[in-house]
Amino acid sequence: MFPMTDSGYGTADSPPAETTDLPEAPTPPAIPFGEWPSPISAAAVAKGRRRLAFPAMTGSDTWWQETRPEEGGRTTVVRAAGGTVTDLLPAPWNARSRVHEYGGQAYLPVPAANSILFVNYQDQRLYLAGPQVADGSEQPRPLTPDPAATASESGGMLAAAALRFADFTLSPDGTEVWCVHERHDQDKVSRAIVAIPLDGSAAEDLSAIRTLVTGSDFFAYPTPSPDGNQLAWITWNHPHMPWDGTELRVAPIEDGVPGKGRLLQGSLRESVLAPTWRDNTSLYVVTDWTGWWNIYQLGLAGEPPLALWPADEEFGGPLWALGGRPFAVLGDGRLAVVHGCGSASLGILDPETFELTELSLPYPQFDYAVAADGDTIAGIGSGPYAARTVVRVDAVTGSSAALRAELTELPAEAFLPAPQQVELEGPYGRVVHAFIYPPTSPEATGPAGARPPYVVWVHGGPTGQVVGVFDLEKAFFTSRGIGVIDVNYGGSSGYGRLYRERLRRQWGIVDVEDAKSAATSMAESGQADPRRLAIRGGSAGGWTALGAVTTGTARGAVFSAATSYFGVADLRDFAAITHDFESRYLDGLIGPLPGFEVVYAERAPVGHITSRTCPILLLQGLDDPVVPPSQSEAIATDLEEHGIPYAYIAFEGESHGFRKAESITTALEAELSFYGQVLGFSPPGIPQVRLTGGKPGKHAAKQAR
Repeated sequence: MFPMTDSGYGTADSPPAETTDLPEAPTPPAIPFGEWPSPISAAAVAKGRRRLAFPAMTGSDTWWQETRPEEGGRTTVVRAAGGTVTDLLPAPWNARSRVHEYGGQAYLPVPAANSILFVNYQDQRLYLAGPQVADGSEQPRPLTPDPAATASESGGMLAAAALRFADFTLSPDGTEVWCVHERHDQDKVSRAIVAIPLDGSAAEDLSAIRTLVTGSDFFAYPTPSPDGNQLAWITWNHPHMPWDGTELRVAPIEDGVPGKGRLLQGSLRESVLAPTWRDNTSLYVVTDWTGWWNIYQLGLAGEPPLALWPADEEFGGPLWALGGRPFAVLGDGRLAVVHGCGSASLGILDPETFELTELSLPYPQFDYAVAADGDTIAGIGSGPYAARTVVRVDAVTGSSAALRAELTELPAEAFLPAPQQVELEGPYGRVVHAFIYPPTSPEATGPAGARPPYVVWVHGGPTGQVVGVFDLEKAFFTSRGIGVIDVNYGGSSGYGRLYRERLRRQWGIVDVEDAKSAATSMAESGQADPRRLAIRGGSAGGWTALGAVTTGTARGAVFSAATSYFGVADLRDFAAITHDFESRYLDGLIGPLPGFEVVYAERAPVGHITSRTCPILLLQGLDDPVVPPSQSEAIATDLEEHGIPYAYIAFEGESHGFRKAESITTALEAELSFYGQVLGFSPPGIPQVRLTGGKPGKHAAKQAR
């Protein structure tokens, strides 16, 4: 798809390469694994960390959020209209919500005002931005008060960013925005669905914000009916997470205020998501009451739920971020849906005929966030050789147009590994889902008889999911001769509720065992060097990576190196220091406190480092509200006390997930250098990270040269 250029990179506009009368390609030279020359730099990966999310549509216009590492991780809002793509928020405006700390869709088009509504990250206030804001001739107009000038219920003023907003929809009369409101007052966090006037009257007066729904710990998807007479929403309470159990409630609206909501669907053991009105008396929802997130039609008069396409497939994903919807209603009543098992494609579901039609698109994978207007669909698609791209699709003809890709200049395909979807055998015959990315380069091969090092990648969540698509970060390693095993361990989403619930009371056991099984399977099959296996993970994945090299090592050490990106290290005080959204998550993953103190201590990486622990690289943002620096610092202290080689690199101004280009570059180069020192290779052109503690050479396995 992307032909070779002199630099090893191609673009989507490059002419096709000639394929006739070419001489046979020479055999690439044998070069030690990890030392292969590569055109993919860490800086290129950082540039490719531009993140596109949350598409929206109004008429023929398409909108989306765009996070840019080269601008310090700032998120702007972009609109594509009439062949022109326009940035709507100049620096320093940063569209990012902190509700649940993970935020979500932080903007809403307001067509009647020719404007957008957005959350500004620094103060978390809502603003309205017209077209003059894009060219810098005007400033956005605030719609909510400054928290620092707002009286607290406990006396004094609220802290900065104490009033937060997310999950927006326009009121039936178009004069207000209805959304989820999160308030932080001292140690108390409360939430409600509120109405905020678009005329700006609440900018100085918090009382101008009307409360619509209260009484639960969490809310999502406030959705008025087409006639404005009903409001639907999703709610749940501690200790449950939204993939454990939620409720769909509906209330009549009288004089602009919803009445008492009644339960329409959901329970403590059923996750209901994304209510969307079919008409004024029925809705479509995603629910997993059968074990898979499928789409159902629900009536308000007590009709039995109607399954539109019952299948062992997911038509939605875990609600980590608010605002995105996994399906959208087209103008003719059909539904644009994202669905699959282990992956997700875009299709058209007809609720009248119960037919599901797949769309033939150059993007086999789509995010669970789509929008539609009339016959046009907007989504974010990707593939093994296609970066994540905002795509506009004609539902009638099936044609598609790429509006913006996260990376416009890609390496030649010969440098990109083809992901191999596999089912590996875990303990007790369990299936472990994974994607294998083998070392791939047209310019090098490994020495005869040598096997490459492999790194197991562990996603976060832990209720996350990885899919087999283009990932420049993986290619950074595979193009240098280092393989990657991306594991969807038990507990991952994408494979139904039973697979997702394998982690119930088993976090730190099942995930660790599955990661080890994936690595040993590669070694036993002869594809990986058993002496040069490493593991890396971020956040919850960092917990698994650290656990795999500390706890349970009596069953046999598998990994020779581990990298933790802001990983959880000790959960005993985690509920007290982490944010409210996840403060009771551990009740289901391990067990409630008090009562399970011994289990928490047994599974914590902290306190289980010994003289036999492998070297560890710790990468941590200093402004992380989810996993604070104290977690990485505790591991660093243990490593220092036991004389284990390690490096701890802290990043100023970084939160939970690195957003700045310089941070991403530094972290990747440090990771590659770390593997080289521990596993026995010297990556060319990579600055060497300094390890403290013992000597990494005793852990290294030298390869044939």
